[in-house]
Amino acid sequence: MAPQNPRDPQPTFAFSDPGPDRADHLRDDPTALAALWKNGKVLLIDGEGQTSADADKHLLAAAGAELDYAALQPVFLGLRGDEAWFAARTAEADTDAAPRIDLRNAAALWPGFEASVFAQARALLHWQSRHRHCSVCGGALEFLRGGWLGRCSACAAEHYPRTDPAVIVAITDGERLLLGRQAAWPPHRYSTLAGFVEPGESLEQTVVREVFEESGVRVRSSRYLASQPWPFPGSLMLGFIARAEPDEPRASDELEDARWFTRDQIGAAMRGASGEGGLLLSPSISISRWLIETWYDNPGAAPSR
Repeated sequence: MAPQNPRDPQPTFAFSDPGPDRADHLRDDPTALAALWKNGKVLLIDGEGQTSADADKHLLAAAGAELDYAALQPVFLGLRGDEAWFAARTAEADTDAAPRIDLRNAAALWPGFEASVFAQARALLHWQSRHRHCSVCGGALEFLRGGWLGRCSACAAEHYPRTDPAVIVAITDGERLLLGRQAAWPPHRYSTLAGFVEPGESLEQTVVREVFEESGVRVRSSRYLASQPWPFPGSLMLGFIARAEPDEPRASDELEDARWFTRDQIGAAMRGASGEGGLLLSPSISISRWLIETWYDNPGAAPSR
């Protein structure tokens, strides 16, 4: 995988902020974590993956000193300076509780650090909630190391948070950009093509396979640009730009439509000038939108044949 060119644009999508210092050395020190809890910040996340916000939709993190550390069994997210950040599950909010906000809306509204720490918390708690038992013997898991390790109480097998790698690709034939749409999306919404990496497959091989499976277009070369955590629920999107043959796209089981768009069409959509029923692009929080804008601003970013 080719290294990122220092002249490539810097990521502007959600979750590109590194968030807290994850302070791995503290995960094995429960005494230190309990001490940090007293002055720490806590994201309380409900079963729908939402957390508390104030009336203006700003993050409303709880104070550790006001909560029961042992009862909540929080996960340790890391440090921001001397301040520790944690996350814990909470019951569904009642009508008298603080307003709730989901991660997609938070990503569009919040500063980079807060959106990234929410993404980290949501992904880790989702993993825990879906991995309560050992996949080796079925025994119950006990979560250790600040919530980052699940150890089987029966066979002692160790389980770690799962992240699913997927490629997402801006594909050009040199003049146009290939986009596709799924049937469940809002009308006229198109996006870059994406797909999960399979076992024994390189990222470049995934780009070739996924683009051909979804659209029938043959990729000739590709180049890595950037990545984005996508905790919906636990993916890592690996962004590429690719050069392809000017094949006629076709629909597939995953896409109800795939087509080439001209530079003028993409530009009009970016400006919101496509008119009623015109092209709608991916939302600004996504690496997909950033890849589209990268191609539009620098059509020569794609590798040569």
